[in-house]
This record gives sequence, C-alpha cells and structure tokens, in this order.
Amino acid sequence: MVETTRLPLLGALLLILPLLAACDEAPAASDTPAPVAPVSFNQQIRPVIEQKCIACHGCYDAPCQLKLETAAGLDRGASSMSVYAQRTEAADPTRLFVDAQTTAEWRERGFFSVIDSKRGLEESLLYRMLELGRAHRFEPGERLPEEIALGLKRDNQCPAPDEMDDYAEEHPLGGMPLGTPALSDDEFNTVRTWLAQGAPPGDDRVTLSEREREQVRGWETWFNRDGKRQQLAARWLYEHLFLAHLYFDQGEDRKPDHFFTLERSLTPPGEPVRPVATRRPNDDPGERFWYRLRPVTGTLVHKTHITFALSDAKRRRMESLLFDTPWEIDTLPGYSEEEKANPFTTFAALPARARYQIMLDDAEYFVRTFIRGPVCRGQIATDVIRDRFWAVFQDPDHDLYITDPDYRARVSGLIALPGQEDSLLKLGPEWIKYTKRRNDYLRERAEAYRAEQPQGPGWNDIWDGEGSNPNALLTIFRHHDNSSVRKGLIGDYPLTSWVMDYPLFERTYYSLVANFDVFGSVSHKAQTRLYFDLIRNGAEQNTLRFLPADTRKQVLKNWYQKTGQLKLLVSYEDVDTEVPTAIDYHSATPMNEFNAGLLSQFGALNVRPDPINRCGGDNCSRADATALERDVEQALSAIASQPAARLPVVDHMPEASLLLVDGDGEQAVYSLLRNRAHSNVAFMFGESLRYQPEKDTLTVYPGVLLSYPNFIFRVAHDDLSAFAGAMQAVESEKDFTALVERFGVRRTQTDFWTHFHAPLRYMEAHEPTQAGILDLNRYLNL
Repeated sequence: MVETTRLPLLGALLLILPLLAACDEAPAASDTPAPVAPVSFNQQIRPVIEQKCIACHGCYDAPCQLKLETAAGLDRGASSMSVYAQRTEAADPTRLFVDAQTTAEWRERGFFSVIDSKRGLEESLLYRMLELGRAHRFEPGERLPEEIALGLKRDNQCPAPDEMDDYAEEHPLGGMPLGTPALSDDEFNTVRTWLAQGAPPGDDRVTLSEREREQVRGWETWFNRDGKRQQLAARWLYEHLFLAHLYFDQGEDRKPDHFFTLERSLTPPGEPVRPVATRRPNDDPGERFWYRLRPVTGTLVHKTHITFALSDAKRRRMESLLFDTPWEIDTLPGYSEEEKANPFTTFAALPARARYQIMLDDAEYFVRTFIRGPVCRGQIATDVIRDRFWAVFQDPDHDLYITDPDYRARVSGLIALPGQEDSLLKLGPEWIKYTKRRNDYLRERAEAYRAEQPQGPGWNDIWDGEGSNPNALLTIFRHHDNSSVRKGLIGDYPLTSWVMDYPLFERTYYSLVANFDVFGSVSHKAQTRLYFDLIRNGAEQNTLRFLPADTRKQVLKNWYQKTGQLKLLVSYEDVDTEVPTAIDYHSATPMNEFNAGLLSQFGALNVRPDPINRCGGDNCSRADATALERDVEQALSAIASQPAARLPVVDHMPEASLLLVDGDGEQAVYSLLRNRAHSNVAFMFGESLRYQPEKDTLTVYPGVLLSYPNFIFRVAHDDLSAFAGAMQAVESEKDFTALVERFGVRRTQTDFWTHFHAPLRYMEAHEPTQAGILDLNRYLNL
C-alpha cells in the first residue's frame, strides 16, 4: 500500500523536475527588456526642440552656431567660432545649406557633433547638457543665481565632447535649456532613447502640392527668361529678395503651406537646387546659374521670417513696371567692386521708377530686411537710430532722381557705398572719401530741388500709397540692440520722422543687406555703421525741407544736442534755411505739427490707429477692439506715452516686454516698448553718456511688435486695474521687484515655456503668415 502510494508521487516529481530546471536556467520574465519602439525625430524629437531649444538656437547668433531649426542643423553640430566677432580679416562663411552640404564637409570646417553616442550616451554633448540641466533645479518663480550670465554679453562656452567633464565642473548651473525649467521626465527619456538608438536622422524634406509646383514653375520661368533686359531685371530682383521667405498669396487669411527662398542655383529647374556659394548676393557667381525657388525647411524663427507675397497680380505689376516703358541695354553689368558698391550705376539701364515703385509697394518688407537681417545685432549696430520714429516716402512723381534723367546722371556717381575694403588701415580714408561724396551729393540735390520747387515741398510730395497701400506709413522701434518695424503710425508723436526718397531707400538696402557681410572684418562693419549714420542724417534733412525754413536749425539743434553739435560741424552738410515749405504751419512746434499732418493727410492708410498712446479723451481704445482689448487699452492708456519723470516705472522697464492678459477663454497680447531718449544718436560709442532717462516713455500696442522679448508680464482680466495701479505706484527698485513678483513670468517658473510660446499661438491665430518662434537670448533675470 505504501509502495503504490509513492509511485504516483514519484511520477509527478519526475514530470515537474525538468520544468523546474528549465525555469532555473531561463531568465525571469521581469529581466527581459521589452522591445523599445524606434523614436521618430520628426514626430517625437522635433517637438521637444521646438518647445525648449530653438528659442535660443536659431539664426546666426545661435550659441556655438548650433542651429536647431532643421534636422540638418542638429546633425551639423556646434563650432567654437563666433559669427559675431571683431575680426581684422573676414572669416570663412558657415551658412547652413550653402557653404557645405555634408556632415563630413562641416567636420572639415571645425564643427563637431552634439549627438554622436556610438560609444555611449556619455559621448553625446546633447545628452550631457540636458542631463546637467536636470541635475540643478532652480527655485520656481525666483530669480536665477547671479553667476548665470545671460544676454549678448554672455561668453558662450562651446566644449567639444572630450571637454564636457571640465565644463560641467566649472559651470554646474550651465546645463540646458539655460536658466529655464529642465526637460520633463518624458521629454528627457524620449531624447535619451533616441540617442541610444543612434540618433536616427530626421527628414527636412517638404512635399509640395501640385498648385505649389505650378507656381514654382511659373516664377522660375519668369526669372530665367532670355534677353538682356529680362536678365538685368531678374538680377536686381534677386538682389532684393534673397533674404525673403516668399509665399504664394491666395488672398486667404491663413498660414501658407510652405515658404520659399530665391536662390542662384548651379542646377536648372527640375533638378535639386545647388546654391551658388558667394559671400554676397551680388558677388560674381563664376559660372552659369539659374534662379530657383527652394522650399524653406524646418521650424520658422520670427527674427529671420521676413515674408514677401508672390501672386499672379504681383508678377503682372512688376512686369508692367519693368518693361512697359521702352529701354535697352547692350552689355550686362559685371560684378566688380565698383559695380557692387554702386547699384545706381550698375542698374542705370533699369527704369528708376520701376525700381523705386517695387520697393514702395512692399516697403515694410524692405525695412524689415534692414532690421531682421544679419546686420542688426548688437548695440553698436543699432544706436544710429532713435528708439522710435515714423517713416514715410517721397512720391515717385516728385522725386527728381526718378523724374529728371539729367539730374540722375549727375548724381549717381556720388552715392556709391563703402564697405568693399576689408583692410583696417583703409577704414579712415574710405570714411573720409565717402563722406565727402555724400555731402557733395547733398549740395547738388539741394540746388536741384531749389530750382525745381522754389515754393518748397508740400503734402503731395509724400507718397500716398496710391490711395490704398498701407506700406506708405511705417513705425520703426529700436530695442537697444535690435529693432522692429510695423505698418502704421504707432505711438505718440516721435521726436524725428524720416522722409525717404529713392536714393536713401536703395542705399540703406544695399548698405545694410545686399552688401553687408556678417562674416566680414571690423573695418567692413564699421564702414557700414558709419555710412548708415549719414543715411539717417540725409533722411532727417529731407524731413526738414517740409518744415518752415526759419525753424529748421532750431529743430536740428534739438536733434543734435551737446556732442551732436560737433558732428553737425564736422560730418554733415548744412541744412537749407532758404527754400520755404508749401505746408502751412500755425504752432511753435512744427515737428509735432508735421506728424499730426501725416495722421490727418494719410489717415485712411493708417492700418494701426492708436488712441492708446495718443488718447485725446475718455475713450482710449481702438474702435475694432474686442471687449477684453477695450478693457486692457483703457487701463493701460494711463501709463502709455508718459515720461519717466512723471511715471518712474518706465526707468525700470526693459526695452521690449510682452503683456499677456487672460480673459474668459481669450488671451490678449500687448507689446510694452520702452523708448529711450538721447541727446543725439550721432556717434558709434558712448551711448550711455547721451541718455536722457527722464524723457523715456512706454509705447503700448496690441500684438507682437518684437522678436526678442526681454520679459513677459501676465495679468488676469480682473487684475487689470491692479496691474495699471501697481505700474503707476512704482517709485523704487523694490517697488518694481514687487511688481515683477506679482505679475512677472520669470525664467524659473514651472510653466515658463507655456507662457513664452503664448505669443506664437497669438500670432498663429491673428497673423499666421508672420508667426515664428521668438528669441529667448535677451530674456532678462528680473
């Protein structure tokens, strides 16, 4: 009995033992890693970069030249060479998609990878920097430690992979994103997994619709026509559109599917674009090329997103302007230094009216190229202009350069532009030479207008936009080390306004855009800056022609106070005080009266009426404002345009801030722009010595009127009165700090990135064609 009982048990054990052995040899189910799905750069990594990286790493001034708008920029990596540097000799350009085409070519140019993790994650600079950013968390809502340097004066460290240990030890708070909340756990794990998988590359290619391909074919055919007249016109257009983000305007208020750049390509239409890699758009291409439209890839960055609409109507307009008037040319101009220096003689055969009118039709675009192009970066580059001024244009029918061929032939040789010489030793002689030519030109110009208009200029001498074009009225803001421009006359009456004729407009464009080399020497950049000073003075002198003759010197003296008087004696041509103006004046403040006249004479063109900053009664909001906006504008009108002497908070405000106002399911966005007053803007250095801070004011206007916010304030609708009251109550730095702590969005806030990108969402909703990620590099640690 006992034996029969044991047999079944023994059999059971014999059956179970092999299974137990097998379990002992096999790994536990929990030890087997689950298969990890491949991480997609486009779908999973790019959104992280757009949310927390591109705000600092875009355009020429991206730290360490790490440009992250495209997958190609991430693959190219970083460099220790700074684009914006004081050089005695020009540097080799490093333009993405232009100066090298492959990763190997960029490595030969000194760029090193930030994503290479073949030997482990510790080899990836991107991983190490993000990891360092997570290792040191900042106290939410508090100011950053003082040892974290911010802004343009920051000395960016660009460690190669084998230098990262030293960097982490010396800069423990220097992880990325710099001085803001770190990547979330999910974001960091996604990036880490992608790097561990070998960083599979992204795809920057775009797919055009059939309609877009048809438009591209039509425009490329038009640009590449045979015939010397067509070739000269195409060259002039290319030199004026090479910075543009072109789009096909369908007349709809929505973001275009794609933007394009106009390129000189070594390949004809139908083949992949291979750009001609010259330093400037008017350098000799060296071989045959075709004009091509290439799609803009990657993420749009506001500061480089300079849009220009293409349409069938615009092509017909340009065709008519360029070719309806008969003209001939036997020999096309070349690309010599002399020809690049003087677009007026180079394109002399091209009808001057056509050139001017094409620029007038899209004046905001052309002024924006001055401002958002590579030249406009840093205080020295921008201190030649006032902090806010209005710009209008001389009517083509009243511009002697357009209407008088003999006058045009006499003066064209005098308005060439400096900057072709890179030698530091030639800086002084070049400056003296071009200053003399400019002043000779002004004397010739004054004499010609005196003979043509003995009664002086009147309102009909200012371009009226042909009755409907809002590009006729512009406002330009300077934000210390950068600038912005918008259609319309915004803000209180400015100290100065510019009346630009064609020679002024074209010289500004070629000086600051076509002929400017961001990789050039200090001599080249200084010549550019110094000549723009003469252009500003020329625009001011042209404006003075519209004021009473006996007031001009006093007005000019007010613009050039103190040391500015020396510049008037040494550099500038005397202002005319004899020829009268055809405008009637009735006050002792003719400049204010002129500005008021611009508003009354051309009010129908003013697309940005401004009762906020020029409130003349109880109602200080725009007629088309929403209910939320009316409340905002009424509340903020109390602080708008008030001098710092009466409103001390202005003296504590950054140059360019944004205000987010949250209503019931709606958010309004306003720009708060500080206008610094100066005794004069006539010198390259010593700007702080010319400040008049008691005269500073604040311009308040709806929308995003800037690319580089210095700070963001956020206010609930119910707290509008409290915010305006707190602004009015500020008397000291302590008061302003309390204002910031209550209403400010500091870099350390846990939801900082949500608020930082709120203006982008606003632009996407209200002006989608202009929307792009704002730049964080100038955001202050208030």
